[in-house]
Amino acid sequence: MRLLHHKKCIGVAVTVMVLFLAAGIYYAGTRPVVLEFGMFTGSNWNVANANSFAIIDQAIARFEEEHPGVKVHYYSGVPREEYSEWLSRKILAGEEPDVFMVLGSDFDQFSSIGIMKNLDELIGQDASFDTEKYFQSALSTGKYGNAQYALPYETVPTLMFVNQTLLTKEGIEIPDTDWNWEEMYGICRLVTKDLDGDGILDQFGICNYDWLDAVYSNGGEIFQSNGKTCYLAEDSVIDSVKYIRQLSELYRGQKVAQEDFNGGNVAFMPLTFAEYRTYKTYPYKIKRYANFKWDCITMPAGKEGGNVSQVDTLLMGISANTRKEELAWEFLKLLTYDEQIQTRIFSHSQGASVLRAVTQSAEMEEIVQAEMEEGETVISGKLLGKVIEEGYTAPQFKKYEQALALSDSEIGEILQNDKTIDSNMKILQRTINSYLQQ
Repeated sequence: MRLLHHKKCIGVAVTVMVLFLAAGIYYAGTRPVVLEFGMFTGSNWNVANANSFAIIDQAIARFEEEHPGVKVHYYSGVPREEYSEWLSRKILAGEEPDVFMVLGSDFDQFSSIGIMKNLDELIGQDASFDTEKYFQSALSTGKYGNAQYALPYETVPTLMFVNQTLLTKEGIEIPDTDWNWEEMYGICRLVTKDLDGDGILDQFGICNYDWLDAVYSNGGEIFQSNGKTCYLAEDSVIDSVKYIRQLSELYRGQKVAQEDFNGGNVAFMPLTFAEYRTYKTYPYKIKRYANFKWDCITMPAGKEGGNVSQVDTLLMGISANTRKEELAWEFLKLLTYDEQIQTRIFSHSQGASVLRAVTQSAEMEEIVQAEMEEGETVISGKLLGKVIEEGYTAPQFKKYEQALALSDSEIGEILQNDKTIDSNMKILQRTINSYLQQ
């Protein structure tokens, strides 16, 4: 009897274990797979953006519909200025998202120490994926060495802001898109004036145009792509610095401030495409540039270059430690490669799509035009695409930001203190090279 009771107990225990095991298997099979996504709030381009979640939420809803049993989770409320630290803490804790936005300041480090997945194999295996559909300038920002570690999500070129009202008053036509340094200098010389005769200049040619803008449009390079050498003593760079001095000499030592431009007293100023879209629309237009008409063209070409300006790109990548590689790749593609999602960048953000077909489409022009007042011209998709495709992209190496800041500071001193440019640029090149090679 006792033996029979013992057998019954064993039978009950086994049955319970089987039921628990079955329940566990069932639960594991029905529990959603969670894909973690890392993003920040607000704009990447230092302009107001009230719809930072709109594109992502729409993409997530579509992705979850197309992938039953999968949920995409992200943390809301991480500001851009805190995002790098937030992501670093996640990485140190081994909790990095499967897919995440990558700031330019983090890309080199994350790629070099194995945080981000090398995407080359995934790209090569995916017959539906064609890298030629991207603007190559935007795509190249996601490369480390010869490998692709991130894909571009949104891009913003720099354009030249033109005060149409001021030029019309002076009887000057707006320059063509293939204009050059000589033409810009001529216009700046003509419009720089003391309007009230008090000995102080009241109207100026240009502000916020610096030696870097000139270098990019003069065919120059500041650093070797691997960050081992700088080229500050090259003719293209020296000529660019001399051109900036030539422009500044028109102002007799006066500083041209942002307020001068805001007041309609400056003919030209570089600004990003994001600023163009923000300040062409209500209410930001009323706050900034309501008292004069303005538009954008390309940057002027230097003697050795073209109508080239800097292009900045927001990247997205995949964690090297993800256990959901296939899903992560599909979600990354949806955000960066799907034309429908990329078109929404023009509706909910201030940047441009990284896909040629989207940025150069009539639909893009219609979306941007709808944001503007009647009669306002909108930049054509063809011109915008040309500016992005031919744009200058900064090299990716660890000491880039520090080396550039040091170069900028020293060149500012050369210009401010009227030092000899040729010899001092050679000295500066040696200094920066020494820093890079440490």
